[in-house]
Amino acid sequence: MMPNEQLVNLTQLQSEALPASDWVRFLRSYGPTPTNLNLYDEHVTGALRRSKVKPITLSSPLLDKIKERLASGKPGSILIAGTAGDGKTYHCRSLWSFLGGSDKEWSNNDSTLKELTLADGRRAVFVKDLSELSDDQSDESLAIMERTVFGDVDDSIVIVAANHGQILKRLGDLGARQKRVHPLHKHIQDTFLLSGIPMDRLAIFDLSRTTNRSSLEEVLKAVAGHEEWNKCSRCTLQQDGRICPISENRTRLLGEADDEVFASRLGDLVEVARLNGSHLPVRDMLALVANMILGHNYKETKEGLMACSDIASIQESGSLEKGSLYGNVFGANLPTRRAMDRPVFKVLSSFGIGEETTNSADGLLVYGSGDAKNGDAKLAPAFLRLVANDSVYGATASYMAMQKQYLEGEDSARLDGGADKFLDLLVAQRRRLFFTLPSAEINYGHWGLTAFRFAGDYLKMSYALIAKKAVEEATRELLVRGLNRIMTGLLIDNTDKIFVASSGGFTQSKVCVLCDTEAPARRTGGVGMSVKHDPQSERPQLDIALAPGSGNSVTFSLTPVRFEFLCRVSEGALPGSFSNECLEDMLAFKAKLLRKAELIRTQRGAEDEEEEVGAGDGALTLNFIEIEQNGHGFARPVTVRIDA
Repeated sequence: MMPNEQLVNLTQLQSEALPASDWVRFLRSYGPTPTNLNLYDEHVTGALRRSKVKPITLSSPLLDKIKERLASGKPGSILIAGTAGDGKTYHCRSLWSFLGGSDKEWSNNDSTLKELTLADGRRAVFVKDLSELSDDQSDESLAIMERTVFGDVDDSIVIVAANHGQILKRLGDLGARQKRVHPLHKHIQDTFLLSGIPMDRLAIFDLSRTTNRSSLEEVLKAVAGHEEWNKCSRCTLQQDGRICPISENRTRLLGEADDEVFASRLGDLVEVARLNGSHLPVRDMLALVANMILGHNYKETKEGLMACSDIASIQESGSLEKGSLYGNVFGANLPTRRAMDRPVFKVLSSFGIGEETTNSADGLLVYGSGDAKNGDAKLAPAFLRLVANDSVYGATASYMAMQKQYLEGEDSARLDGGADKFLDLLVAQRRRLFFTLPSAEINYGHWGLTAFRFAGDYLKMSYALIAKKAVEEATRELLVRGLNRIMTGLLIDNTDKIFVASSGGFTQSKVCVLCDTEAPARRTGGVGMSVKHDPQSERPQLDIALAPGSGNSVTFSLTPVRFEFLCRVSEGALPGSFSNECLEDMLAFKAKLLRKAELIRTQRGAEDEEEEVGAGDGALTLNFIEIEQNGHGFARPVTVRIDA
């Protein structure tokens, strides 16, 4: 038999025994490999042709709006902006096809600039990637764009795909060469910062504003629910009780057994990260989902990703748990440096899941089995319900053996790093608990296993504000108590009012006992604190009004980090031990309130100010904050006489 014939026969045998191998190979290239060619639009078509599988299709929320703009015949130009991986090239190619351009011409790499004549006679100039243009080509394209935007040209339209920084840099450099400030620079920059006024003849579509938890949910369903997985039902590696870790991870992603708890928790992490300012483009989400399904210890699989040909050896070695999707979420299957080079794993790892824990969770995981001499029989029912119910990634044979050795103090637990190995298994179990703990398990709150212990309250507050519902009173009290403790530097427990305090001069002082002004904790008569939804930042926002009327309030955007900071301080944490950046932000907010209070007094006039501050010649009234035994603070006026 000739070598080529042998190769064909081997391929046929593999195709019959591993029917989904082509699909898994295609999906594998979306994972965090060194090349990641499939994550670039220009390589997808060729990869699909070679693999002979159906593509992963995702909706493009802005694509229809861009098409509508083009179809309207409205003059001007279009900027498709975003970060790497947001799909700028995909949107450009889709528009090209929508307008009748050929795929062959688009794939021609001779030029990044493409031209097309539209049905209405206009010339459309496509810039596939602004960063790939020379300065001369860039200047020419941007010059045409400027003329179309300001009305000099109506017979051409420019469609530019560019990163935020790249378009601003090119416009800045062009303006410098022309010895002027480019008229488009400030407008585009302000639009990116959500403070610009839309221009009639320049449509800006920022793809980085469209990715959120719904984008993740779509990617999960598109990948885990892809029809190519149906071929797995014929695979011999899933017969006779054998467990395929790829299929196991995929099934858990679909959430058929846990009512999609895993997807919901992962969506919460992505949403908190987004509101903290971390943008995860679709490219990263695809890499994440591929890694969750295919990830396995990098020392045992090529590049830390499983192929169908790896499954038999993994089953025989009994190392299924090394491919747990609960660790793959954080890139635990990859070398640390490679994982941290990926923004998605860096962002998700910042939650500290696996490293953070609670006494109740670790008590359950360490002592819960109850079958070792140091175990706790009282925890056994919870252990059976929450850990032992998962024989694949939970109470595995290796985990139970290591737990027993650890508790009973066997020599093997001390030698050869046995204790360290068990602690590594604990990290994996904490991660699994975060994604599997039922919400009803109040003794084991899953947010307690993260660095953001109040993130659940933050999301609940955010969703309530979007739905125009009231914020829970307990959450409001946490915020007010935290604000007061930071404003004053005192352990006061007031939740009915907010003290705006100073040290008498230096507003950055940590301890301030002079009450400059007070405001109710709830907006009443146009004065006091309200919690609102800011549509621009899409975050909750504190709004403290010191007097009725517009212009008399100061706002403070509540990111998840700032919310966590306020809640931790409210429960007794020292401000300096959590985050210096957060403390500085809060002190800057206090300084704005002090300035606003001074402006209001000035506007009221000298007579009103005299009534408010003090009375009589040579006298000054100061309000000192004092604390009662129950922790309640109050302002006690003290009159100081000034002798001439």
